[in-house]
Amino acid sequence: MPRIPTRPPRAAVAPLVSRLVTVGALSIFAGLFMLPPQAARAQEIRFPPPLELRVPKPPSVLSADGGQTLVYELHVTNFSPTPVALRRLEILGDADGRVLLTLADSALSRTLIRPGLALPPVGAPRAAIGGGLRAVAFLWVPVTGQAPARLRHRLTVSQGSGDSATTQLVEGVVTNVSTDVAVTGPPLRGGPWLAANGPAELSGHRRALIPAGDAPTIAQRFAIDYVKLDSAMKTHAGDPARNENYYAHGQDALAVADGIVVLTKDSIPENVPGVTSRAVPITMETVGGNFVILDIGGGHFAFYAHLRPGSLRVKKGDRVTRGQVVGIVGNTGNSTEPHLHFHISDSPSPLGSEGVPYVHERFELVGRCRFMFSGCATSAPQGRTREMPMGNLIVRFPQ
Repeated sequence: MPRIPTRPPRAAVAPLVSRLVTVGALSIFAGLFMLPPQAARAQEIRFPPPLELRVPKPPSVLSADGGQTLVYELHVTNFSPTPVALRRLEILGDADGRVLLTLADSALSRTLIRPGLALPPVGAPRAAIGGGLRAVAFLWVPVTGQAPARLRHRLTVSQGSGDSATTQLVEGVVTNVSTDVAVTGPPLRGGPWLAANGPAELSGHRRALIPAGDAPTIAQRFAIDYVKLDSAMKTHAGDPARNENYYAHGQDALAVADGIVVLTKDSIPENVPGVTSRAVPITMETVGGNFVILDIGGGHFAFYAHLRPGSLRVKKGDRVTRGQVVGIVGNTGNSTEPHLHFHISDSPSPLGSEGVPYVHERFELVGRCRFMFSGCATSAPQGRTREMPMGNLIVRFPQ
């Protein structure tokens, strides 16, 4: 089996360090730390906590459900041996200082993951960063009016406890906002299709930070699992253990743009539908099942996963045109039932790449679910242009 390539090496990028903790200042710290304690106290030397604030992937503008959202991650690493607690995060437009979003308390904690640490119990603080540790904030910033060209960040942090506790303001990391959005056709025909695990603040895809290449990336940042529904909002009829009883099974997966096939995988057998049933062990090579990756230009790569074995209609090096069938929807790899996993990223690695937003030229919004597969209701068709289907929307594509 061909090995899935990892993300090509990227040019080294210097970390974007807090304005109050610069590289030059660190050498000054080294000298000051050698002062006798009495001298340090006499001079009342105080420095902000040595935090690295970094935005690995510039914020992207997501156009969906009639609005715009900035989607990105902020990494905060504590270079001090002393724990630091994040108390408040403000995101501002760099040009006008307009505060776009303020997060504190539980709202801030909900955005955070702690790489390498077990998930704390419900109610336990996630915002306390021990010495040498990191927190990643998954940011979802609604935008009213035109999105700013650049963002800056302001953190309120505290150290210590009781009478010795100190609170400080850290101004850090200014980053450009990316307007790189692929405009595409649909990956499927007809419908209705539920955009399961689609773009949303708490989507599993959106938070799939995986060190699959030279750095942890989120290839699935804007991924969607498309499952086909009937009028009763069910995904199948008859025996749920048979793939052919699912409405998505056997549907055509379509090229969303003209492009070139850069990678394929075939021959992985189908799973029996079910949460724990997998036909093969799930590894980095098998997680996507049978798949096709298209280079659609502009540094954009379209990924179609979980296709039926033997159903690929293209091979590596083929040129395809928009609307051409590239494979047939199935249930292979890390999949519980027949569906199409679709996303676009910035390199031809299924997981070792960064997911980028895209919009379909047109589709119809015909309903939405409150949660995946529950609380679903249809609505009068609403035409949408140059948008991406959000998580748990029900859509219909042109036939």
